[in-house]
Amino acid sequence: MATADEQSVHDAIDVALAVQDQWAATPWWDRAAIFLRAADLAAGKYRDELVATTMLGQSKTFHQAEIEATCEVADFFRYNAYNAQKIYSDQPQALQGDTTYLDHRPLEGFVLAMTPFNFTAIASNLPATAALMGNVVVWKPAEKSAYSNAVLMELFEEAGLPPGVINLVHGSGELVSDVAMAHRDFAGLSFTGSAGVFQTLWKKAGNNIETYRSFPRIVGETGGKNAVVAHPSANDDAVRVALIRGAYEYQGQKCSAASRSYIPQSMWDRIKDDLVDTVESLPVGDIASHEAFVGAVIDEAALRKLEQAINEAKALESHELLAGGTVDDSKGWFVRPTMFRTTDPYAFTMEQEFFGPLLTIYVYEDDDWEDMLGLVDTSTNYALTLSVFAQDQVAISQALDRLRNAAGMTYINDKPTGALMGQVAFGGGRASGTNDKTGSELALQRWISGRFIRENYSPATDWRYEYMAE
Repeated sequence: MATADEQSVHDAIDVALAVQDQWAATPWWDRAAIFLRAADLAAGKYRDELVATTMLGQSKTFHQAEIEATCEVADFFRYNAYNAQKIYSDQPQALQGDTTYLDHRPLEGFVLAMTPFNFTAIASNLPATAALMGNVVVWKPAEKSAYSNAVLMELFEEAGLPPGVINLVHGSGELVSDVAMAHRDFAGLSFTGSAGVFQTLWKKAGNNIETYRSFPRIVGETGGKNAVVAHPSANDDAVRVALIRGAYEYQGQKCSAASRSYIPQSMWDRIKDDLVDTVESLPVGDIASHEAFVGAVIDEAALRKLEQAINEAKALESHELLAGGTVDDSKGWFVRPTMFRTTDPYAFTMEQEFFGPLLTIYVYEDDDWEDMLGLVDTSTNYALTLSVFAQDQVAISQALDRLRNAAGMTYINDKPTGALMGQVAFGGGRASGTNDKTGSELALQRWISGRFIRENYSPATDWRYEYMAE
C-alpha cells in the first residue's frame, strides 16, 4: 500500500477544490441518490466483501462485522439522505409581499475526514456525510483498516460519486493533517479517534486560524470510560449480560464499550461467581471460527498498552484480579478478557480509557446509591455512554437527573453499546467529543452554511415613515 507524502496531500486537495463548485451546484437530491445507491450496494453486491475485509483487517467476528460493515454502512447512507431531505425542506414561512428562502450552502473549501480502525461504518460515514451536503473531502483513514476502506472507495465509485469529491489518502495522520490544516481552504475537520489526538488537531487549527478563509468546523468523536451502573432493584441476569457483551465484544475496542461498573453489595454476592466463571470461559481465538467471541486486539502496540495497564493494576493493593490478566503474542495479539475488583473508585482503571477487554468493578453498599452516582459523574473526564440498571423507577429518575451530563447516550436496562440508527444518535460530551450526534440532522447541519435570501415585492419608495407626516 502506497503512503502519501506532502505533495500527494497537496494533489488530493487540488483535485478536491477543482470539482468543488460543480459538486456544490449538484442538486441535493442527485447527491442523495448516489448515496442511496451506495446503501443498496453495501447491503447487496458488496456485502460479503465488506464483512470479509472487516473481519480480516480489523479482527471482528462474523456477528460484529455483519452488524456494522454492511448493515450500519447502509443505514448511515439511508438515514443521512432522509435527514438531508428534512434539512433542505426547512424553509421560512412565506409572508405577504415578499419571499424568503434559506440557501443551505456547503462549506467554502474542503473537509478533512480522519477515520478510526474499529468501525467500517464510521469510515464510510464521515467522508460521506460531508459529501452528501455538497462538500469535497480529503479522507485519511486508519492504516489498520485499509483493506475494508479500499472496498468502500470502490463502492462510492460504483455508486456514481464523481471523481474528486472524496479523495482517499493513506499515510501518516500527522503528515496529512499538517498539510491539510495549514491550507487556506481548510474548511472543516471530521474526526473519530482518541481524545489526545483530537486535542492536538484542535490546537493545530488554532495555530493556523489566521491562515483560513473561514473559521473551520471542528467535529470530533473521541473516547469513553463508559459505566454500567446497577441499583439494588436491578435484574441480575440483565446486568451480567450487559457486562459481558458491553465490555468484551470486539475485544472492548469500541468507543462505547463498558470499562467500569458499579454493583451493589447484595447483587455482587449473588452474581460474582457466575460472572467470573463466564468471563474466564469466553472463547478467544480466530475470528473465522463460529465459536470465537473475542478476537485479537488491533496491533502489538495495543497489546503492550493493555499488558502494562493490567500489570499496574495487579500491583495495586486496591485491586483484586478476578479473571484473565494475561496476554498471548505467540500468534497474533490476544488479550484475555480481564476483570478486576477495586476498592478505590478513583483508581486509574476507573478513570482512563484502555480500548481493550479490561473491566473494573467497584462494589458499593446498597444504601449508598445516591452517593455512588456522584462517583460515576466525577471519576472520569469522559462522557460518552452509560447504562443504568434498575426496576425502581425512582432510582432511574435519580440516576437520569444526577448523571445528566455524564453521558451523551444513557441506556436504561440495556448495555452501553449498539446505538440504533434512527433511535440513538451517537455522540458524547466532555472529553468524549463535540457531541454532534452522528447519524442525525445535527451531524449534517455541521457541514452546511446558511444564507437567507429575501425578495421584497413592494419595496419602499419614500424614505420618510408615516409618523413623520404632517
